[in-house]
Amino acid sequence: MHICFISNEFPLPNISFGGAGTFLLTYSELLIKNGHKVSIVGVKEGDEIITKINKVSIYYAKRSNIKGFSWYVNSKSISKLVNKINITNKIDILEAQEAGFAFVDTPKGIKKIVRMHGGHYFFHIFENKKLNWKKALLERITFKKADAVIATSDFVKIQTSKFIDFSKKKNITINNPILIDQFYPADKNKIIKGSIVFAGTICEKKGIRQLCLAIPEIAKVFPEIHLYIYGRDWFFSDGKLYKDWLLDQLSDEIKSKITFRKPVPYSELPKVYEFGEICVFPSHMEVQGLVAPEAMSMEKLVIFTKYGPGPETIDDGVNGFLCEPLIVKSISDVVVKVLNNRQNNRGIEIRAREKVISKFLPEIIFKKNIDFYTSIF
Repeated sequence: MHICFISNEFPLPNISFGGAGTFLLTYSELLIKNGHKVSIVGVKEGDEIITKINKVSIYYAKRSNIKGFSWYVNSKSISKLVNKINITNKIDILEAQEAGFAFVDTPKGIKKIVRMHGGHYFFHIFENKKLNWKKALLERITFKKADAVIATSDFVKIQTSKFIDFSKKKNITINNPILIDQFYPADKNKIIKGSIVFAGTICEKKGIRQLCLAIPEIAKVFPEIHLYIYGRDWFFSDGKLYKDWLLDQLSDEIKSKITFRKPVPYSELPKVYEFGEICVFPSHMEVQGLVAPEAMSMEKLVIFTKYGPGPETIDDGVNGFLCEPLIVKSISDVVVKVLNNRQNNRGIEIRAREKVISKFLPEIIFKKNIDFYTSIF
């Protein structure tokens, strides 16, 4: 099959990326490995890009910034690319995120699938934002045009269905795959005692502020504690860097126990998880969340959010731990509990990798996707 994704997030060289980019990278590799063709279509700042990366064909038109009409021009650019690709190499499946199909014209015979990575309807509730009627309209039109829907967690499916009824369309939950071989069982000799590792965008919704504020209470019991933060920078609408805003709120005591480091290439991420005694990801909300199962795959002690898909990923106290991410004391209490039980955590670490293999194994995820594709023709 030829699967084409409408997305601006495929990882280009020397550009950091988030969860949707990670999905495209790992899933396209799976598809190509199993004999399928993959194309990515989207828009980017600067010049047009037509290239191949690891056999993935990338087609990016120049992004329009015409005030009030950019959405129209960008949709037309994507439509032209899809039609052009389809003429020379027929597309079987066209995928997009929640608002991706709204004004894109596609040739007949192509099956359109919405893959839910979390749209405006989903996030506006959890980020306590007013509903933007334009963004909401784009999502409604996209779901109406789609032939089928794939949710990346049960949670995002349930929450989005409160606003958009897609019950009459074929739909399924298929998690994003975790590269089990890349995220290997960690070498225990490389652990830095007392190290806490966080990986993710440095912004409020990832819970990084609450994690930093939990450090003093943890340090009272374990003075050797140190937090290592790896992540992309995030800016407020006025241009102020979130990290600077965060540091202004922290005492010198807390700052002395925190080290900020630049994001590493995805292939180097296992080395980051490996030295951490605990990996903590207290997100306020996730659609699925990749960092937690990645670290679990390495048999690490992982503390994840109790919200959203957290309970889908971790059975609390069995293969990891869940915390209340909005409450600083909850984070510190769970970390202290885990460290107090240092001599008896091996079973949890082993079961963590077992859970990831049973739920996120690439071969299982690949088969679920292909079976679903086949079912909609």
